[in-house]
Parts: sequence; structure tokens; C-alpha cells
Amino acid sequence: MGVILQAAYKFPNGHAVPSPFDGNRNVAWWWDRIASQASAFRNAGFTAILLPPALKTNGGAFPVADGYGVFDDYDLGNKNQFFSTPTRFGTREMLQRCTAMLRANGLDVYLDIVMHQRDGGSDFIYSYLGANGKAGAGRFPKHKTCFVPNVPRDPIAGPVSDDFAFGDELAPVNALPKGYVMDGLTDAVDWQTRTLDAQGYRIDDTKGMAVQFVSHLLTNKSMASGFAVGEYFDGNPATLNWWVWDSGMNGRCCTFDFSLRFMLQAMCNNAGRWDMSQLDHAGFAGRDALHAVTFIENHDTDLSSPAIWNKMLGYAYVLTSEGYPCVYYKDYSPDDGCYGMKPALDPLVWIHENVASGATTFRHKEFQFVVYERTGWPNLLVGLNNESGGWKTVAVQTGFGANVHLHDYTGHAGDVWTDGSGNVTIGIPPNENGLGYVCYSRAGLDKPNPVFRRSTTQVFEGADDLDIGPAIGGQSLVIGRIWCDAGFPLELTPQTGATHLTFSVKDAAGTQLPLHNGRGQTNVRGWHSLHVSCEAPGTTPFKLAVTWTATQTL
Repeated sequence: MGVILQAAYKFPNGHAVPSPFDGNRNVAWWWDRIASQASAFRNAGFTAILLPPALKTNGGAFPVADGYGVFDDYDLGNKNQFFSTPTRFGTREMLQRCTAMLRANGLDVYLDIVMHQRDGGSDFIYSYLGANGKAGAGRFPKHKTCFVPNVPRDPIAGPVSDDFAFGDELAPVNALPKGYVMDGLTDAVDWQTRTLDAQGYRIDDTKGMAVQFVSHLLTNKSMASGFAVGEYFDGNPATLNWWVWDSGMNGRCCTFDFSLRFMLQAMCNNAGRWDMSQLDHAGFAGRDALHAVTFIENHDTDLSSPAIWNKMLGYAYVLTSEGYPCVYYKDYSPDDGCYGMKPALDPLVWIHENVASGATTFRHKEFQFVVYERTGWPNLLVGLNNESGGWKTVAVQTGFGANVHLHDYTGHAGDVWTDGSGNVTIGIPPNENGLGYVCYSRAGLDKPNPVFRRSTTQVFEGADDLDIGPAIGGQSLVIGRIWCDAGFPLELTPQTGATHLTFSVKDAAGTQLPLHNGRGQTNVRGWHSLHVSCEAPGTTPFKLAVTWTATQTL
């Protein structure tokens, strides 16, 4: 099913990721930092990268601008608003290069989208810059009747006491005029999806939003085919199951498995004092693994209720069990301010992608340790020990068959063999800093994670009310830049019927690429500029889909 990396984090003071906006020019913009690691992420076995919310917030690029206080639905770091053109994470151009490089390394791109609130308006009035800095000309302005309490709160998916907006609370269902907010938000996410060529979404705070709106969002336009996971903050697996299936979502959206996360936090923080047998088909994942995104930590729990000790034991469970696991960047990365768990996590990510498949059968359960088997080929036998006093030795039945050579792919224990009946005796190391686990499968399966290089298709749209202006009669304008590898196909596909527009591409040296019916090939590595020329007088809006292949490294 893959492994997600949540590529964002916060510092204990609540500040978002490092940024050169703070004055240190040696710090990379976040989009460039993620792009520079794209190849390493895929080689480690990750299959998707969840980016932080990319839209301009009321914090501009200041440290508190973590992306959740969204201001403008059409500013990805290309308008000079709130004292900055870039967001905290960088410019639109950097972001488009980042997503293209993730695709070039075979990774899916997931967007963190915030639909519950907007922040930075004045008395519920939101107006934005249009193209060329035109004040009040931006797309999708908002007014009082877009927000609670000026209209009734939407019929949200959770009790009102749990509903808290970080800013002005939108009402997609009840806003006036009818459909303005629902359609406006849907159009904006579609624009963001096409601009960045995204494959999926994290939907922030689904507990505080109407299911009617979330379902509409995910079944329309370019979002209809994308992966989606909602943040329904609730520890009851029955409630999570209700939201996924019975609330009206009808299985369209996965949900983060907070029920499992709370159990694993308790396990990690209570070594030797937590009943490990509870892990047998635990949490929402134990009911519906195909709709459960499992995790140990995220940007909220890390600051409010972290797993303080033995976190690797929790990751060992998440990365060997059923469900779609998500690893938190701050846990994974060796960056300053992060926890540097990459050396221990990489083998588990490899195990998840190469030998963990099929249904789960628990082979041994007791208070201090458990052994379970993933029964899909090539089978995986996992032992977890939550006690620090010493090794646990146990004989268990397996599905490997008779006289099979087994290897522990974590490197924590030596090789073993099944007996003539397919049983095996294994030892599980003590829980020292969460490393009390083994993961056995058939010997000789070592291989690198494959990389399937992909092109990207991003749409450049120009209009007076967007961040790129329209074509202008008698002029040739640069509408954006793309970061290409050499020797790969390039294709320009106009999505408007204006025959008086001509689109072209130039490499970094200013040489125009020859195109035949919009198709050509890049000759050099690096930035290529996109141009539009207009033969008719006045201005003409346009949409141009550009398909190319980015470099795999910066």
C-alpha cells in the first residue's frame, strides 16, 4: 500500500520549519530542502510525500506561518501579501519544482488542504491581490455571509463542543449566496491540484466540517481520482468507522487512526506496564485497514501529547501491520531540531514495502510481548517485546513451511530455521529505547527499493484575478519556469481555444526549443522559461498544461 512521509514539523515554541526568511541565508527554503531529499526518500522506500499546507497565510513567511491560518486560496507564494511574496516554505516556482522532482523519483504528492477556516480578513471581509499586484482583484473574495456566526454553522460531523476554528469559520453548506463557498473552495483545490500535479490530500479537521461538503469536494473535478485522508480527531474506532462509512462519506476518504495512535502512545510511554495482547487487530485499522492511515506522531501530537519513550517500538508495529503508515519527518530526519530515527526506520520501511503483506494472524500473545505473522507471500513474522529485563524466547507456528531459512531484516537477531512442521523458535531483544523487535522473513530477499521515474503535468493559468496575468496583445510574456532534466520529452497543451495565442519554451541560455504540434525535447538540465505571445489586441486569459520530466537531484 505504500508508506507516507509527512514532510513538515514544528519546533516546541510552535514555529514552523526553518526558513531563510528568518535571516540565515544558509538555510534552504523548505520546498528546496524537500526537493533535495527526493531521491533519498524514494530509495528509503517511501512512496508518497505529504507536504505542509502550501497557501499564503496571515503569517506570510514569519515563523508562526505553519500553513493552517490560510488567507488566500490562490496564492502559493507568488503574490506580495502579508509582508512577503514567498510563503514560509518558499515561492510557487520552488514548490512546482519540488513536486516535479518528487514525481521524477516516483513519489506521489499529497497536499495538506485546510477547508475549515480562513484567517487575516477584516470583520469577515477578505480581498486579495490579482495579477500584477492589482488590489482587490483576486479570485474568490469572501464576505460576512461566508462565515459563522453570520450564517448558521454547517451540520458538522462532530458535536459542536468539539468544533474550534483557528480563525474565521467557513460555512460551505450554509453560506450565502448558496453554493458560493462550496463551489469556490472546490474550484480552488482543483486549481491547486492542477498547478502542482498532486495525487492526493490530507483534509484538515474533518470533525469540524459538514460531510456533505467533504464528500462534494472529493467527488468533483480533479479531486475525484485522488487519494484522500481526513483528520477526524477521535480515539473511538467505532466513531472513525462511522465517519468513513455511515456519515455519508461512503468510504470515499480514509481517516487517520487516532484510536491506534493513542494505544501505541500508551504502549511506548509505559514499558513493561501495558498489556501487549491489546495489539491484536487494534484500533480502526483492525476493523478496516484499507481506510486507516496509521501513525505514531504528527505536527500536533508531537507538541501536545508525544510518545516520549520507546517510539521505535510503536513504529515497528505500524510499519509491519495492516494499514497505510505515515512517518513523521521530525522523527525521521537528522536535521537540527529533529530526532534522527532514520537509521532504525529505514529497515522497517523496506520491510513494509517488500515483505509485509496479507492478513494478520497472532501467533503468541501475553502481557509483555506478542508475535504475529503477515500471511501474504513471502510471509513476515514479527516479535514485539515491551519489557526491558531481557530477551523473550518463544516457539510459534508459522506459515513459512518446513525447513525454511529465515532472516531478521531489522538486524536485531540471528537467522533461524523452521522445523519439519513449519514451527520456529525466535528470540526477541529487550525493549531498550524501543528496539525490542524482530522481523523475520525468508532469507535472501534483500534488494533495493525500485524507482519508477515519472513525468509531471502542471497547468499554468493566466487571468487578471490569478497570480499569473493574462496574455497581452502584441507582447511576449514569461508565464513561469520549469525545472527540466536533459533529453526528455516536453509537451505544451493549450487548454483554451484561443488560436491567436502562441506558446513557446526557452532554455537557460535563451535558446528556443523547436516544437512540433507542441511537442519537443529538452537538451540541457535546469530552468526553462515558458512564454505566451498574443496576436490580438487586449488581454486573453489562458490555460496551458505543460508535461516534462524534472531532475532527480538538485
